[in-house]
Amino acid sequence: MHILLIHQAFAAIDEPGGTRHHEIAQKLTERGHKMTIITSPVSYLTGKSARENIPWVEKQEAEPGITVLRAYTYPALHRSFVHRVFSFLSFMISSFFIGLAVKDIDLVWGTSPPIFQSVTAWALARLKRVPFLLEVRDLWPAFAIAVGVLQQPVLIRASEWLERFLYRHADQVVVNSPGFIDHLLFRGAMDVELVPNGADTSMFDPQAKGEDFRHIHGLADRFIALYAGAHGMSNDLGVVLDAAEMLKDRDDIILVLLGDGKEKPALQSQARDTALTNLKFIPPIPKNEMPGALAAADACIAILKPIPLYATVYPNKVFDYMAAGRPVVLAMEGVIREVIESANSGIAIPPGDPTALAKAIIYLADHPQDGIYMGLRGREYIRNHFDRPAQAEKFGHIIEKMVNLDKV
Repeated sequence: MHILLIHQAFAAIDEPGGTRHHEIAQKLTERGHKMTIITSPVSYLTGKSARENIPWVEKQEAEPGITVLRAYTYPALHRSFVHRVFSFLSFMISSFFIGLAVKDIDLVWGTSPPIFQSVTAWALARLKRVPFLLEVRDLWPAFAIAVGVLQQPVLIRASEWLERFLYRHADQVVVNSPGFIDHLLFRGAMDVELVPNGADTSMFDPQAKGEDFRHIHGLADRFIALYAGAHGMSNDLGVVLDAAEMLKDRDDIILVLLGDGKEKPALQSQARDTALTNLKFIPPIPKNEMPGALAAADACIAILKPIPLYATVYPNKVFDYMAAGRPVVLAMEGVIREVIESANSGIAIPPGDPTALAKAIIYLADHPQDGIYMGLRGREYIRNHFDRPAQAEKFGHIIEKMVNLDKV
């Protein structure tokens, strides 16, 4: 079977960003399938391109069975909301025309957000007369409305109409969190399958100490509370900076922010203004280097703004933290808190509360053995409930069923 994936934010294992799709693609090729992935040359995490002049399309044979086509994308992804929309629309158009030229497709897989690329996937699926799989990874535009990014009433109505259109016209909808299912069914989705976020425990060694990462970044033997991921509006990292201010008298503790995003320059400026010597910013690293970073951590932070809708999400980073055997300080409510509490693998605190965050970090620094036990329980929970290879197998069954039914 030949599967066409349209995914502007696709990141390979050797690139920064979420690699769920590359990991699933690898498992699908092991099942004998072929993948063509149309993505952007502009990193969704950093907003930067490796090339100054972006070509219309660049073809890469990533590995046997996986072809990556990098489609022209307007490069100013993080400049402003308007520029971000231009970036989305430019990819929607370029990926459509590039996708038209991809031959012998059996299924088109679209993923949202951004939702515009799912329009491309739907259109290509209909033109090629093959099934359309829609994967929903965030509730867009609901999240954009909740954080105030999308405010204009006409745009909100148009976005919600587009969302319902895609839900109704997908041959199959897949979500990565159980918290999304009711939202989709209420808006017209007919058949929703859950393939949750997860992690591959074989990528991580819970006994490793990350000495190289500590040495490279001058972290010595301090207690490291690590946040790894996007530095965006939703991530509420100002709370981490406020917690760092409260921890200034603990010379043994350092907070590390690993990653990139639109809000990073403002966060760095705030850290300089408040002389936070116990806070360190580190540029993003590829997923295949993440095991070393997580091995260096003594605790890992997952945080989002205290917005009720965020109680529906399963953040990728939490599963990686757990797979690495590290205790999680979770500043979030909802379904992901249920995971942490079921696994007894960390400390859940109210979102938006820097005092609670500082106290949780102090507890883990002062009770290291408790943190070790939390981490090991989390790793075992991932192995039993959120194993990435098992999820990829389920994804494969869904796709194979769609194609087989289409050919009956």
